[in-house]
Amino acid sequence: MKEKTIFIVAGESSGDLHGSRLAKAIKKLDPEIKICGTGGSLMQTSGVEIYYNFLELAVVGFWEVLKNLGKFRSIFKLLVKKLEEVKPDLVVLIDYPGFNLRFAKEVKRRNIKLVYYISPQVWAWGRKRIRLIKRLVDKMIVIFKFEEGLYKSYGIDAVFVGHPLLDMVKPSQTKNALLEKYKIDYSKKIISLLPGSREMEIRRHLPILLETAKLISQKIPDVEFTISRAPHLPNGLFSSLLSNFPISVLVLENSYDCIELADFVLVSSGTATLETAILGKPMLIIYKTSFLTWLIIKPQIKIPYVGMVNIVAKEEVVPEFVQYKARPEKISQKVTELLNNPEELKKMKEKLEMVKNRLGTLGAAERAAKIVYEMVL
Repeated sequence: MKEKTIFIVAGESSGDLHGSRLAKAIKKLDPEIKICGTGGSLMQTSGVEIYYNFLELAVVGFWEVLKNLGKFRSIFKLLVKKLEEVKPDLVVLIDYPGFNLRFAKEVKRRNIKLVYYISPQVWAWGRKRIRLIKRLVDKMIVIFKFEEGLYKSYGIDAVFVGHPLLDMVKPSQTKNALLEKYKIDYSKKIISLLPGSREMEIRRHLPILLETAKLISQKIPDVEFTISRAPHLPNGLFSSLLSNFPISVLVLENSYDCIELADFVLVSSGTATLETAILGKPMLIIYKTSFLTWLIIKPQIKIPYVGMVNIVAKEEVVPEFVQYKARPEKISQKVTELLNNPEELKKMKEKLEMVKNRLGTLGAAERAAKIVYEMVL
């Protein structure tokens, strides 16, 4: 009897993380099952045979994708070839819609069962993709409750399993222990800067955040700044941007420790906004992309917010400074206002707790794995 095979396609570091947890949970159910596909080192160490490491091609924005179009085409051909060779029982696509929805057509042509885990953000832009998903995908495994209702309204088989971040967001120590470890005065206000996890994001966001920090330090004397640096990013990227910065900044590789230390967080839009919400820290969201990319995506955005925290809450729980509004003067003014208003901070924390509760319960990857495994039996 042929061994059961699952083919996973994940791009970016978040896809690698979610793919690795899914693979581990599937392997617990059946250690003999074969799992292969694309991802990164985390998926590889979780027992996935990797055909291509997508993390080597971490690009964001239309212009950046266009510049790498030839590379994407060669990866696509490689995966179609592997699909033919391996003939998997099931394909699992993780987020990465620009690539994965094209690949889904190849899967459908070969009559292979298809699961989509971590939905494309069709509710924000690209709703026409929902009809494509209905035609191609056998089951949607979603991590936001509102996504389940949206897909079901289109007649798509969707199931909400909860958000995997609930199991992952854990600082290495308590705030007090971290203050002692880094020799930070307990009386100081700590503001953490989370500029993103991609090199392009750092280049756009970090200069804005550093200039903001400089302005805040002029208004709030006893303030300390920390920066989260994703371990896969080159050290030189940060040192070059920090070399002429007049304020001492603590750079941490553990983003959860960076958030846990904070009294307030300045975070770039993305997964980190939910991580900050899970840890209950007041925040403000910034986001800036290239002018060309913004020109293309702005007309397609169908919702009033970019931050996942606000999207889940269905209201502006935390302020957003997007594109031309992402200016240090405006951001520093808002941070100062909030830090001087304990009542506003208290309300924000209460709403962040509500957001956390809407993310479901622990065990999302295990629930997803059970659904995936039952589909290959």
